[in-house]
Amino acid sequence: MSEAEASPVAEQERASDQTRRRFLTAATTGVSAVGMVGVAVPFMASWNPSEKAKAAGAPVKADISKIEPGQMVVVEWRGKPVYVLRRTTDQVAGLPSLDGDLKDPNSDGADQPEYIQGALRSLNDEYLVVVGLCTHLGCAPKFRPEVGAADLGGDQWLGGFFCPCHGSKFDLAGRVYKGVPASANLTVPPYSFEGDNVLVIGVDSEVA
Repeated sequence: MSEAEASPVAEQERASDQTRRRFLTAATTGVSAVGMVGVAVPFMASWNPSEKAKAAGAPVKADISKIEPGQMVVVEWRGKPVYVLRRTTDQVAGLPSLDGDLKDPNSDGADQPEYIQGALRSLNDEYLVVVGLCTHLGCAPKFRPEVGAADLGGDQWLGGFFCPCHGSKFDLAGRVYKGVPASANLTVPPYSFEGDNVLVIGVDSEVA
């Protein structure tokens, strides 16, 4: 079959493969620019359905019991990276102080489920769950948890996510800063918890 005759399904699979390769490369490549810090972010093994089921949007489950406070892991869902961050008490406490620096502190225009509300943007204060794709052009932002990073605003930086492609910045709730190309907060996917240790991405909390 020629490229011109490729089926829509084949084209969709090819696009999905390209997206997966892009985020895998971006998420596993260290930041090499002078003055920037690269943070190693592990990919979390999840109890995935088949590749065909995943492409159709099937949910995935991940054991989050071993994530340490302040640590972020990545889980793949629908060919996209989902960032799962276990926030520390100090990280949670600092979020409301950033409201004046953000474009949409209350997430009025954000892509997120209706049950996700407030500055923390989470079902559980400790765990942030967001799609790890910048809302500007879809690059994978780097996790930059270090407080006071000189290249990200010094004392005004309390940790968050930085997209080195075009300079967009997000706080530890995935809320976008003012004065950067990205116009919207990071997307929160539908998710729920099974007990204390299992995260289910792709199933709304209200129907879990």
